[in-house]
Amino acid sequence: MNRSGKTIDLPSKAQVTVRIVGIVSGAEFLVMAALYALSPSISVFQEATLNAFSLVFLSTPIIYFWVVKPFVKAHNDTLHQIQYMACLDPLTQLANRRLIYQHLEKTLAGSVRHNVFGGLMVLDLDGFKPINDKFGHEAGDAILVEIAKRLKSITHTEDIVGRLGGDEFIVILGNLGPDSVVAQKKVEMIAQRLINTISAPFSFDGKELRVSTSIGIRFLDADATAQIGHLINDADSAMYLAKKRGQRLRRFPQRGHRQGSCLMGRSATLSRGCHWYIHNLSY
Repeated sequence: MNRSGKTIDLPSKAQVTVRIVGIVSGAEFLVMAALYALSPSISVFQEATLNAFSLVFLSTPIIYFWVVKPFVKAHNDTLHQIQYMACLDPLTQLANRRLIYQHLEKTLAGSVRHNVFGGLMVLDLDGFKPINDKFGHEAGDAILVEIAKRLKSITHTEDIVGRLGGDEFIVILGNLGPDSVVAQKKVEMIAQRLINTISAPFSFDGKELRVSTSIGIRFLDADATAQIGHLINDADSAMYLAKKRGQRLRRFPQRGHRQGSCLMGRSATLSRGCHWYIHNLSY
């Protein structure tokens, strides 16, 4: 099955063999019929030479367009599909860690090259485990699939949504602009929409189920030394700190957070590579 949902039909060896035999037999029949009409006027050597060249001339284009080209196309489509599926989470069809790392590298490189901010969000569902334990894995899987659809409906096509594992998701935002205040507002707006969307009730087997989310955000700036694994760990740590402080809380770590510098409250501003920023959405 390809990305559009259509099944890729790869011709079997038997189908390829039958097609080639049919083409060669048909071409040989036409050649022999023509040579039979000309046989009184040509020698045996000329007849054999003409037979060989005529057979190649007639059968090669047909074999290429009816056998080789469809087989190669189907083969390449299958390889591309395997590579594509290798980058997706099988349940939610979101990006898996492999694709997440690749896209995050591109986003970080773009932030460095163009001196603009990017954003990395890690989301963990609150209330998911009790639902999974009470109603079973089918309910849990249904929620994860629905969460994936809701996340993709909010983000832009150039952004990427992935699943880190379990009930933990990631959203990578690119090109938030060169202004830190504007970038912060954009991320706040997206985070608020994510929280509101995820908090909406789910319907499963006639029951109304609800989960919420905790979000940790790591801004990406023009830091060429940043490592992908550390960026995800920063956002992940911020998310767990947000979870400890209660749901609907987001925490923004920046490069200097390991020194323990913190700015608390709604009026705190984001500066390049210096502080953590905490903003409580319940204000």
